[in-house]
Amino acid sequence: MDTLDPPELHDASVSDATFLQDVLAGLRADPKTLPCKYFYDQRGSQLFDEICIQPEYYPTRTELAIMEVNAASIAESLGEGVLLIELGSGSSVKTRLLLDHLRNMAGYIPLDISLEHLRMTAEAINRDYPELEVLPVCADYLQDFFVPEPAKPVQHRVVYFPGSTIGNLTPGLANDLLARAARLCGSSGSMLIGVDLKKDRATLEAAYSDANGVTADFNYNLLHRINNELGGNFDIDAFQHEAVYNAELGRVESHLVSTRPQEVDINGETFAFAEGESIHTENSHKYSLNDFAEIAGKAGFRVAHVWTDPADLFSVQMLVPEG
Repeated sequence: MDTLDPPELHDASVSDATFLQDVLAGLRADPKTLPCKYFYDQRGSQLFDEICIQPEYYPTRTELAIMEVNAASIAESLGEGVLLIELGSGSSVKTRLLLDHLRNMAGYIPLDISLEHLRMTAEAINRDYPELEVLPVCADYLQDFFVPEPAKPVQHRVVYFPGSTIGNLTPGLANDLLARAARLCGSSGSMLIGVDLKKDRATLEAAYSDANGVTADFNYNLLHRINNELGGNFDIDAFQHEAVYNAELGRVESHLVSTRPQEVDINGETFAFAEGESIHTENSHKYSLNDFAEIAGKAGFRVAHVWTDPADLFSVQMLVPEG
């Protein structure tokens, strides 16, 4: 049997210089922050896959169940001749449910910030769907990125943003991403997006601080990356993972809290930490359906379809450009 050539990968991955600049800017701020996009090197991507199977982490299994029940109708709503552009493709587990149902696809563009994880995922999709043109792009989807043109004609561009990743963005960044997606879709396209819904505090805080400590390791991985790639000297054991629901802002906030007074050196710059001082690493916003419809509307979309689970924990929404 002939072996398939690996798909050609367009690499616009974030440079070490940009990583360093973002880290220094975040740690100079008051309060200190670090961008959550840097969780995702190869190890971070593997840890996130482990988070998704933890018993407390409801979003992945709930979204998968929604997709399994509704994949055929979702694919029918998206149409034929789709160029599927997936933002933050990760392992593309949910994507396979779409690929199994979409007809006469023009191509698939998985886009991810983690180069090696993207390479492995793209090669697996290329192997398992040999008639589908796979065009992987390594880039930061919060910036403009190159969109390869497939060989087949494109009838509809569909931007796919599964998971609850839209919730990790500030309102301004969420609006920017949705507006960019609306431009990518054009008048004949659509966006398929996972949106986590508001629920009780106990369920939310458990989901982001699992008993096995996988989410904590995912948070610590950011410090490991700084040490390994930027010459930092974080004492990982001197920080504690914490996830707290901020009801006023409707989001779970993830922090790394210093357990003692300490100093950290990065690239010749020293950062002092008091005991109890935190680095704010991630937000996970939760929405009502009306809240998200309003956010989508500001970016030029309207909500065309919503699919939810019986308990209304999570939603998969199809957005189409206004007008």
